Parts: sequence; C-alpha cells; structure tokens
Amino acid sequence: MNRTIKKNWIDTQERIEKANPDGKEITVIAVTKTHGTEVIEKALALGLREIGENKAQEFVEKYELLESRKKDVHWHMIGHLQRNKVKYVVGKTKLIHSLDSMRLAKEIEKRGESEGLTVDTLLQVNAAKEDAKYGIFLEDARSFLKNIESFKHLKIRGLMTMAPYYDDPEKTRECFRKLKNLFEDLKKEDYNNVSMEYLSMGMSNDYEVAIEEGSNMIRLGRTLFGERPKLKK
Repeated sequence: MNRTIKKNWIDTQERIEKANPDGKEITVIAVTKTHGTEVIEKALALGLREIGENKAQEFVEKYELLESRKKDVHWHMIGHLQRNKVKYVVGKTKLIHSLDSMRLAKEIEKRGESEGLTVDTLLQVNAAKEDAKYGIFLEDARSFLKNIESFKHLKIRGLMTMAPYYDDPEKTRECFRKLKNLFEDLKKEDYNNVSMEYLSMGMSNDYEVAIEEGSNMIRLGRTLFGERPKLKK
C-alpha cells in the first residue's frame, strides 16, 4: 500500500470527528480479513484493540498465532457464522456481530451452556431486505427477541447491519436511519437477555454517513489497511 497504516488511521480519525461533532464514543473495529498478523501488530501499536474477522477458520489461525497477545486484542466475529463453527468462536471473542437466525442462536446458547459462559452478540438485521445478505428483517426483530428471553447463556447487546453498496454513500442513509429508529425503540422496551448498547453499522465506503445517522460502532478494513491481499488457494 502507498500510504502507511498510521497515516490512514490519522486521516480516518479526522473524518470520524467531522461526522461526529457531538464527540460521542465511536468504537472502531479494525477488520483484518486476509491480512497477516503483522498487520494486526501494527494496528495494536496504534492503539486499535478491537480486531474483526469474517471467517471462523482464519480467526482461529490468527488467534492461535497471537496467543501471547490475548490480553491486548479484543476479537470480534463480524462475518456470517455457520453453526458448525460456533465451537471455534465462543469463549474467544468479545462480541459476535452476526447473530442472524434462531438456529444459530440456539447453537450459541448450547455452546455457552457447555462452557459455562454468557456469549455477547449483536442481532444482525437485513434492513434493506437484500437477497444476498444475511439477517432478520426489521419487522421480525421483536419476535426474535421474545424468543430468546428464556436463554441463559446468550445476550444480545445491540444491532448490526450491512447497508447495500453504492458508489454514492449518501444512498445508504435511509437504511441506517431505519436501524437507528429500531434501536431507539427497542431501548424503551423490556426484554430479558437484551440491552441496546451497540449499533454496529458503517464500513469503509459509508461509515461517515452511518455515524451521522447514529452508529456507535464501525467496521473498517480497506480504509485502514488498503486493498485486501488475495488468499492463496
């Protein structure tokens, strides 16, 4: 990459501040998909502690390589999580962003019970109803939350969405606004195992709009680290 990660991070912080004139706390998840652990080390050196991975297998490989840094890294699973991969993630991640079905919720609950843990998650919402995206629809959120009230080892800490990709990020505003409205409404309602703390929306292409619409957690890869290297086959 032509510019250093440090320069990218400085530029990103300036853009976040501009989009966030009230100075609310914004958690930045540094997404290191397909990058090596040396990139994670550079991110840690800059004070970026929240590290996001998309694939369970890649996450496990990096987790093991950075075992000695486990006190320094707060891992996030941000990609689609298959039920048969839950066992590799539970107990190792700070937050699973991609709780997208009741079947997955039941598997996470089962694994949490077997390990004596409470697993923190975000409910993934397909706010734009895109066929290619995972997540429940906005109108199904309440029934989903009601159905997990009896769980004892899974906690929903907020909501996550992925907006459609547009060359003009302004077009994502409506999607983000819908999720923010749901987030605020759910804050006023009472569900067991649910606390609306994190609103994870916004990626490299649209994070400024997401912040303007109320996001307090953004997931950045390309903005910080440049284009992703291709995985070797």
